Amino acid sequence: MSKQMYEESNLYRIRHSAAHVMAQAVMEMFPGEADIAIGPPIDDGFYYDFDLPRPLTPEDLESIENRMKEILSGDHEFEREELSADQAREIFKDQTYKQELITGLEAGGVDEYGEPTDEDPALSIYKHDDFVDLCRGPHVESTKELNPKAVKLLKVAGAYWRGDENRPMLQRIYGTAWETPKDLRKYLHRLEEAKRRDHRRLGKELDLFSTSPEVGSGLILWHPKGSMVKHLVEEYCKEEHLKNGYEFVSTPHIGKAQLWETSGHLTWFDEDMYAPMEIDEEEYYLKPMNCPFHIMIYKGQLRSYRDLPLRWAEWGTVYRNERSGVLHGLLRVRGFTQDDAHLYCSPSQMPEEIDRVFDFCLHILRGFGMEDFHAYLSTRNPDKSAGDPERWDDATEALRVALERAELSYDVDEGGAAFYGPKIDLKMIDALGREWQLSTIQFDFNLPDRFDLTYIGEDGKEHRPYVIHRALLGSLERFMGVLIEHYGGAFPLWLAPVQAVLIPITDRNIPYVKKVADALEGEGIRVEVDDRSDRMGAKIRDAEKQKVPYMLVVGDREEEAETVAPRLRSGERMKPLGVDDLLERMKKEIADHT
Repeated sequence: MSKQMYEESNLYRIRHSAAHVMAQAVMEMFPGEADIAIGPPIDDGFYYDFDLPRPLTPEDLESIENRMKEILSGDHEFEREELSADQAREIFKDQTYKQELITGLEAGGVDEYGEPTDEDPALSIYKHDDFVDLCRGPHVESTKELNPKAVKLLKVAGAYWRGDENRPMLQRIYGTAWETPKDLRKYLHRLEEAKRRDHRRLGKELDLFSTSPEVGSGLILWHPKGSMVKHLVEEYCKEEHLKNGYEFVSTPHIGKAQLWETSGHLTWFDEDMYAPMEIDEEEYYLKPMNCPFHIMIYKGQLRSYRDLPLRWAEWGTVYRNERSGVLHGLLRVRGFTQDDAHLYCSPSQMPEEIDRVFDFCLHILRGFGMEDFHAYLSTRNPDKSAGDPERWDDATEALRVALERAELSYDVDEGGAAFYGPKIDLKMIDALGREWQLSTIQFDFNLPDRFDLTYIGEDGKEHRPYVIHRALLGSLERFMGVLIEHYGGAFPLWLAPVQAVLIPITDRNIPYVKKVADALEGEGIRVEVDDRSDRMGAKIRDAEKQKVPYMLVVGDREEEAETVAPRLRSGERMKPLGVDDLLERMKKEIADHT
């Protein structure tokens, strides 16, 4: 469901109304002591922020939920009223955060949550029972439209006011609301499954990666098993790039301040860049993006139309000064590797290049077992755009045609593009139905102008090339997090860091087991031998916990027949196989990426 469709849905109204009922219950729990902030609906529920006299406990959460159900058992109408800023100030005279929001609404340019908006919403309040809050809605007609058995409070977390680390820390209560109790049960089951698949937990259990306060927040340490998966991901992608007409470039981790001034990063992106370092009395910056370096390679020599198209790719590590509050495992980090590519082409080549790069994105992602996608097309805002409007129109149409030819569902974000060009965001829908941002195909009409990129056309004159920025996996770290959660850590055979564990039943079987291991390793299979003195059942359980695809049990009978007895991590037992037959099966599974 698109954002617009969601905000127009009855479910959105239910959650917005449930948020107000929750706020009423909290204010009643702390009469005269609670300062209320904001409480919007979100993708799967709602939240409200409060400044309270003490930290909330699990018992408080239960009490608040019980009070909500009492309120919902009644029939309290939600009534909207428009009013002036002065009237609102009087109503919320004891509420510090509401006073700030009212001032922002009066000045314009923000909504009732203090978020920037192009609209000019009327200043309004909503009332139900004896609760009132600054709000433009929408809400259901009455609390009787909410099923008390379909509402659940989930957790309490900390949140800075307005997301600013220098502002007060508030307590944020998260909840969810659905149309029916069955919908709620299904959602809670998905939550439990999401916890089971959490890449941070699996990263520790499967010994894939870690972070360390001594190294720094948001900086990932890849362990051998995690590094193997990461290597396999990169190796597959790089091989496919070479097959599809790309060339690789490699660029530094730092660049002079002048480069970032010319690119515009020091104007538009400086808050996300780390402080400069001085080298030879000149300022240098850690790179937040690879783009300017690729541009400089292009500018390094005179280019002709005969050279185009150029397709340059790099696995370049970049650094961004993310706030500590938004860091999240592999999904939001401070140092990460982007699989960047920049395509340089003439106007006549541009539609074909878009088709080609879009097909390539889908090809790679499908190679990782991802099949369900939704796309978003962001178009030009006439008031905020760099470059020729005609080029914008041509580029947008090429993106639209590529989406329609691929028969992918997509939404159009009219006027939602950044100032430098239209784009497609390709999102993967995982095994739990969650959307993950992966590939981006982005036109850039800004950098070619800033760096004065040209090529000599057939007419002997200088022309401006189209520049298409493409991040296929996006951030490699983020992609790894998505991959771990999508598969629940049970990677397909070709990506599994350990593909088979050999388990001898007795010590006398160990020499034969090592002989089989050598044979498998000689054919490129990643194998471990578990020759510990533990019982066989314990060894099998340990291998299953590590989500190893194949457990190969060997006893006297298998050794005599020169076979192994395979067990799959699903628990399925296979008939004994000779080494050659096992290899044939595994190689096919690896080649097919199944």
